Amino acid sequence: MDSILCDELVQEIFRRLPPPSSAAVSLVCKKWLYLLRSSTTSLSLCFIQPPFLPSFTSFLRSHPFLSTVSVTVTSTVDSSDQLLLSVASSCPKLRHLRFLNCPVSSLSLLSLSASCPNLVSLAVTLFRPLRLLWLTPFKSLKELSIYSAGNSGELDSGGLDFVGPCELNLESLLLTGIQSSDKGVGFLWRNCKKVRTLKLKSCEGVGDQASFLAFLECLEGLQEVELRTCRGIADGVLLKLAESSVMLNSLLLYDGGSKEGLLHFLGQSKCGGSLQNLDLRLPLDLDNNHLTAAAENLGSLRSLRLQSCCLVTGEGLKILGNAMANGLEELALINCDVVERESGLLTTLGQDLKRLRKLDLSFNDMLLDKELISMLVSCNNLNELKVRGCKKLTNLAVVSLAKCCERLQSVDVMYCCGMDAQGVEFFVLNSPNLRLLHVEGNKVSDVARTWASHKSIEVVA
Repeated sequence: MDSILCDELVQEIFRRLPPPSSAAVSLVCKKWLYLLRSSTTSLSLCFIQPPFLPSFTSFLRSHPFLSTVSVTVTSTVDSSDQLLLSVASSCPKLRHLRFLNCPVSSLSLLSLSASCPNLVSLAVTLFRPLRLLWLTPFKSLKELSIYSAGNSGELDSGGLDFVGPCELNLESLLLTGIQSSDKGVGFLWRNCKKVRTLKLKSCEGVGDQASFLAFLECLEGLQEVELRTCRGIADGVLLKLAESSVMLNSLLLYDGGSKEGLLHFLGQSKCGGSLQNLDLRLPLDLDNNHLTAAAENLGSLRSLRLQSCCLVTGEGLKILGNAMANGLEELALINCDVVERESGLLTTLGQDLKRLRKLDLSFNDMLLDKELISMLVSCNNLNELKVRGCKKLTNLAVVSLAKCCERLQSVDVMYCCGMDAQGVEFFVLNSPNLRLLHVEGNKVSDVARTWASHKSIEVVA
């Protein structure tokens, strides 16, 4: 084979192999091992203990075309800077780097900027106090994720981060664990004028008072916002977004915020004509008043995802479904007991939402076949369905799926205890457009697996 195929063609074949096969390829011979490593552009490495640095460096250098690297060390590491410097010196073509659980210093990040000038995406863990001047040399950086690892014990430098204008080219920003005392964050807010995607997780604040004022200015041009467990700042962000973010396209709000702040945003937001994606996980902060406000003001909504929303009733969902009848293409009601509590709700939603293409009813433990089937009869345009963890569904549901939803391309029936191998086999044989199926491996018969291969269906267990 080596004499028939040139190295470039062999490498192209390697690139197209799925992960289990590519691992076996490296065992054939030294030449194939070399060609495999030369064709590898992405590596994800997770260490329980810190690796031996010379071996780690040698391993990385044997992959000369790496552009994406992820390194995670699950134990306490004293040599995190040396690990990062090893990555920087060994991967000059690097464009995407995730270096997590190992807090690194500003000096090592400055070395990274010099060694990898084409870096586009960076995720790092930092000790507090946060000093972010090291970002200045990263001229190509578009995506930044910062994870706070607690306090290093050093004194805050105070005004060291208050330098003149130094505009960064960041377009996407993720911050985790930011507190109201983090002065250094102000450097980001003052110099990130191009950010379109902002994600905050477990943040008690966005920096000190001066930082907060600069932060408010950054909200005006945002297109996508995610707030996860940020109860202390959620209201302030929502009020500002409602007032000034006319370009907002997507909002995710999980586990935190007051009913009043959210109601004001849903009912009064100036982005009502642009907001297309709304994703809420608010067990005790979302009720029918919010759904009614959304129905009246968010006419452009295309995707609605609700998780664990205990206070929502069928009345609110029906109002919303009726208002969004001509626009909504994705609906998720995940672990929402209203699905199980109110018989006939899904039937009504199915009749209203004729344009629905994606439906997610995962982890509704008591969802019955008849309720799901009554909705699917009207959802002829569905191409993606998730009912993961719906333990009461049986083979009757998958038979109806095959008959009613011929356009389905992706289906997730993992952990549906009432479905067995016979039902899965019937579904695979009778779904003409199916391309992806999530199901337990022991429910895939030999016949189903053979047909899945013939029909190019990917089965994920």
